Amino acid sequence: MKITRLKTWQVPPRWLFLKIETDAGCYGWGEPVIEGRAATVEAAVHELADYLVGQDPHRIEHLWNILYRAGFYRGGPILMSAIAGIDQALWDLKGRDLGVPVHQLLGGAVRDKMRMYAWTGGDRPSEVGEGARALVEQGFTAFKMNGTPELAIVDSHHKIDEAVARVAEARQAVGPAVGIGIDFHGRVHRPMAKALLRELEPFHPMFVEEPVAPEHLPCLKQIAGGLGYPLATGERLHTRFQFRDLLADGMIDIIQPDLSHCGGISEGLKIAALASAHDVALAPHCPLGPLTLATSLQLDAVCHNTFIQEQSMGIHYNQGNDVLDYLVDKSALAIEDGFCAIPQGPGLGVEIDEAFVEERAKVGHRWRNPVWTHADGSVAEW
Repeated sequence: MKITRLKTWQVPPRWLFLKIETDAGCYGWGEPVIEGRAATVEAAVHELADYLVGQDPHRIEHLWNILYRAGFYRGGPILMSAIAGIDQALWDLKGRDLGVPVHQLLGGAVRDKMRMYAWTGGDRPSEVGEGARALVEQGFTAFKMNGTPELAIVDSHHKIDEAVARVAEARQAVGPAVGIGIDFHGRVHRPMAKALLRELEPFHPMFVEEPVAPEHLPCLKQIAGGLGYPLATGERLHTRFQFRDLLADGMIDIIQPDLSHCGGISEGLKIAALASAHDVALAPHCPLGPLTLATSLQLDAVCHNTFIQEQSMGIHYNQGNDVLDYLVDKSALAIEDGFCAIPQGPGLGVEIDEAFVEERAKVGHRWRNPVWTHADGSVAEW
């Protein structure tokens, strides 16, 4: 069997799908994308196709190393996202060819279903109590909210008071048993994070995510020592080597690699093992489409340290289409009572409706994240 073609489609709301085809008629699907840079990642995929066409798709680890090492320049969001989608598609193809789900190829499942969480409150968080109650009524036992809108590097304590009040509102709405993830989204700089992290302690967060931007993680030893709740990060880290250094620092309790950004299943499995060696939990980042979610669930199935899975059904970014729209069998990713069963179909366990993909690709997208500014006109973190 040889790879013959890589096909890509940009589809609403902000996703990129990939299909790898072979001369034997077997195929696999993946989702290589960086939110807001889909066309750039798409170009990288087709550049990497030069290394793949004519190759045996079953040699996944070998092909991964060719894609990562043969180009000399390594890492980064664009290259690792392109490799991620290709890797997903190769695992999907291999599972389909052998008639088993990917988790069987990775050693077999350690769990039957995965606890899931949902989003509420939007980019500039509001009405979080009402949104949280609605999610609990749907069966979720955990949710995530943005902690703040834009925040200056040194801002008024009033902004911290507002953030704390929103978390208090959410906690009051759902009671003590529901997990609350609070995403700082890299918007909170060191001087403000130092205060906000401590003032959130009475509300017992499930975790605080991206307490500072990735380039400032070393400061956590100074500003977050002794906190009584977990800190999480990782969606903007792209290789096992970045996670190795993060884990060695000892300040993060939950890692959140995105399997469409960090080199796919092959690299994600290595990252998860590194975390396990440090007794750190895994909660893959996934505000993306059905293939990223299916990929995440296949990895979750075999990683004992996974404790919860993000998903984007109904998220505020999903304008025009949502996660299940592209599936032939929407029940493959159905969430019931806050859990999703590990997909048992061959490969990633989902079947993409290619005709619908073709139709929606005619619409496409040019999604960009918002550009926010402070009162003085300087650019703010989004």
